[in-house]
Amino acid sequence: MERNEPGGPGSSVETLDPRDCWTLLGSARVGRLAVVVAGRPEIFPVNHVVDHGTVVFRTAPGTKLAAIRGTAPVAFEADGLDLGTGVAWSVIVKGRATRVTGRNLVLEAAALPIFPWHDEPKNWFVRVEADEITGRRFVAATTRPPAPDTPDQDPWPA
Repeated sequence: MERNEPGGPGSSVETLDPRDCWTLLGSARVGRLAVVVAGRPEIFPVNHVVDHGTVVFRTAPGTKLAAIRGTAPVAFEADGLDLGTGVAWSVIVKGRATRVTGRNLVLEAAALPIFPWHDEPKNWFVRVEADEITGRRFVAATTRPPAPDTPDQDPWPA
C-alpha cells in the first residue's frame, strides 16, 4: 500500500490507483461539480454515473450549464464512508465538462441510470472527461478513539 504525505510515516492514508478511484466514484450516488463562475468558485451537488471512464450527470439550463461552455476546467469530487469499518474515501476528477450533443449520444446518455433528486426537468446531459483522477482511502478519525496521552495541539497557533 502506497502511503501519502498527509499522514507521514506509518500513516493509514492509502493513495488509490485510478482503477480503484473509478470504482469508488461509481459507487457514490452524489458528487460535487466545481466550476468557476464570474471569477469565483461554485460547487454544485449532482447525481451522477460513471460511464466509460467519464462522469455523466443531468442538469437544467442555468449556472452549471453556462459554466461549462468553452474549455474551462472543472473538478468533480465524491466521497464515502463505510460505517461498519470506519473506512472513508475521497476521489477527485480534474478535467473538462461538455454538454452531450448529437442524437445517438443523447439517447445513450438518457439510457444511463441517473436519477436526480430534484423533480425539475433536467433535460441536458453533461460528461466530465478526466485529465487526472486521484483518490485516498483512510480510517475516519471520527470512528476511532483518540490516541492515549496525546496532548491537544492547536493547528492554528496565534
